Amino acid sequence: MRISTKGRYGLTIMIELAKNQGEGPTSLKSIAQANDLSEHYLEQLIAPLRNAGLVKSIRGAYGGYILAHTPSKITAGDVIRVLEGPITLVEGIEDEAQAQRELWIRIRDAIKSVLDNTTLEDLASHSDDAEVDGYMFYI
Repeated sequence: MRISTKGRYGLTIMIELAKNQGEGPTSLKSIAQANDLSEHYLEQLIAPLRNAGLVKSIRGAYGGYILAHTPSKITAGDVIRVLEGPITLVEGIEDEAQAQRELWIRIRDAIKSVLDNTTLEDLASHSDDAEVDGYMFYI
């Protein structure tokens, strides 16, 4: 599966809106500055998110965007599907052996499951300071 900058930056927009939920509209300019992204590019990404009913625009001097639903109701899968299209297998797997086809299908299903079970609330509440469980290697 390949996630382009559309999907990654779109998810960034949605996470920022989730973090600011209840604090009024957030401007794309502030999201762009906070994440060192192009405001012009974010403007192109917000339209399909608005058309899909995931965000609402608020006009005016203090306008911007808010989530159309609570962060717990919007999944990463919702955002990725709007911006990237359906989550599908690569073409040409029908020519592969049955065992390999089944592996690719299991991988696709696992990716879908992670995306569909991860909400914006989960992503917005994630701390960058959280310790990552990992292995300690000694030489």
